[in-house]
Amino acid sequence: MKTRNFDKDAQSWDDSPLRTGLAMDVATAVRKQIGFKSDMDALDFGCGTGLLAFHILPHVRSVTGVDASKGMLDVFLSKARQQKADNVKAYHMDLSLGESLTGEYHLIVSSMTFHHVKDIRMLLDQCYKVLKPGGQIAIADLDEEGGRFHDSNDGIFHFGFDREKLCQLFLDAGFTDVCATDAAHIHKPDAERRDRVFSVFLITGRRQQ
Repeated sequence: MKTRNFDKDAQSWDDSPLRTGLAMDVATAVRKQIGFKSDMDALDFGCGTGLLAFHILPHVRSVTGVDASKGMLDVFLSKARQQKADNVKAYHMDLSLGESLTGEYHLIVSSMTFHHVKDIRMLLDQCYKVLKPGGQIAIADLDEEGGRFHDSNDGIFHFGFDREKLCQLFLDAGFTDVCATDAAHIHKPDAERRDRVFSVFLITGRRQQ
């Protein structure tokens, strides 16, 4: 099976109740663990069509979406225009091409994107650099799932994560107050079409003042 074409899938991405429900669950988990403030500038790494970002938007000053798929960003920006949200920005960035995060933010969020990133430590170093002192990070992704979650594992670098090992990478990158909690559960058929429940964690941390 070919690697998923996110540009092609973008127009129908939000049609999935699984994805929309997960975004709501992750936003709720972030709000519970970190909270939102009206003077926060937030970055959503791997924002896709903005399912998570637009849950956060009403509670912060601004949201910037970053994604490697131009098709996803087109939908993201179309939503912003429809909502007349002038506090939303987006830019295209592909880590595989050696590109880097830019800007300064009080909060970085990401949902179901880290398993697509080969070098997690490199990404966490970038996140640390663009966070303002005292800024916080909240990353949601799959617990270890043995390669059963996706129909095709092309373009997947991690079959979920061991929470303890991933937390250590956060600490190695300089983050403090690192904590892992449950964020959501996904009920879906696995790659062999058997019904399964996949667990999603939220790891949070803070850049030192």
